[in-house]
Amino acid sequence: MVELHLYILSPLSDFANMISMHFAEIWDFLIFIGRISAVVVVLSGAILWFTSANDKRGKGLVASGILLAVVIQYFVMYPPLFSVT
Repeated sequence: MVELHLYILSPLSDFANMISMHFAEIWDFLIFIGRISAVVVVLSGAILWFTSANDKRGKGLVASGILLAVVIQYFVMYPPLFSVT
């Protein structure tokens, strides 16, 4: 009975390890996209704010872009663990 249990668990753990390896591979790309998004949001908000096209929306976009940059930096400093033990 124990041998059967280990035999079933092995493919499941292999699958979980494979998924975690894929997450680890795309992590850097997601961080890159997040950083570019933060810059684009801050720049578009600054353009709206300083040209007086839409002051309220511009201030909101600048604040949102800064918050996004802070969250992305947090995930750069403390990345999630992708290893399954």
